[in-house]
Amino acid sequence: MEKRVLLLFLTAAFAGLLLSGCKKNVGTPEDNAVVETDEEESGPEEEQESGLLFGYSSADMSDTFYETLKESIKTSLEEQGNRIMVKDAEGSVDTQITQISELIEAGVDAVFLCPADAEAIAPALEELQEADIPVINLDTRVADTAYVDAYIGSDNQNAGYVCGSDLVEQRADGGRIVIVEKPSVSSINDRITGFEEAIYNDGFEVAARINAGMGEESLESELRELFAEDSQIDAVMCGNDPMAVQVLSVLEETEYEDILVYSVDGSPRIKTALADLSSPMQAVGAQSPINIGKKAVETAMAILDGGAYEEEIYEETFLIDRGNVGMYGTDGWQ
Repeated sequence: MEKRVLLLFLTAAFAGLLLSGCKKNVGTPEDNAVVETDEEESGPEEEQESGLLFGYSSADMSDTFYETLKESIKTSLEEQGNRIMVKDAEGSVDTQITQISELIEAGVDAVFLCPADAEAIAPALEELQEADIPVINLDTRVADTAYVDAYIGSDNQNAGYVCGSDLVEQRADGGRIVIVEKPSVSSINDRITGFEEAIYNDGFEVAARINAGMGEESLESELRELFAEDSQIDAVMCGNDPMAVQVLSVLEETEYEDILVYSVDGSPRIKTALADLSSPMQAVGAQSPINIGKKAVETAMAILDGGAYEEEIYEETFLIDRGNVGMYGTDGWQ
């Protein structure tokens, strides 16, 4: 009898040990230290994959406007728990078309598009439409707007107009001007149109038009040749700040005097030049990539949620010159 009781006791004890030994692999997270540790390790990865995925297809990230625009979009998306996949076309529309195919394959929910070429980007737009992916067109408007859900950009015509108006004030008797442009970019065309409207019938003559689309070396070469042959240029109007940077560089080499340089953008580099009293930089029609980025995210979320949104939005542009550059600062975009 005593042996039987002892045997039952040992059997029960062994079963208890077996169950307790298996407990670390079962139960709720609160009861299971091993599982809880695994969840903590995988938590950040799961968090990164949460939310919606957006694509940002940039024309050329070497332009700080597009970099700042990307950061504004990224910040707004991440505040809402969403993610962004960034593609830089580096100025090539063929590269951009390929990259947009990659965004589609990645399963993006919508695309923010700054086209490298307004017309040649058409095949990518068709592919996005076939994939039923909304497109928010930013900065430069695509040629065929039927493929985009919304357009958000600056009031580019006004940005050029305020530069022209300032030139009329500075040179009341008119003068000879050089226009640095890029006809393939619609936003730059709008800026130049606004500028020419402002100076129309005020005694100004266009001495030369230079196409910046031929490359930096070509632009600088043409500028050097022009300034060497013509000492009577009163002002240069540039379609954007990267063009103005090259103009300022050539003017510094040639030591050309009594000339005014205008541009559109409002980048830190150009505002720094404005703050330098020895620089020929006179004023810039300023835009805000930060505001455009915020508005782009608001619009994209409204589209995906089926809510109301504006199909065209033009952010305010304004003049920054030596008199007010201190208010906007030189260390970042406005």
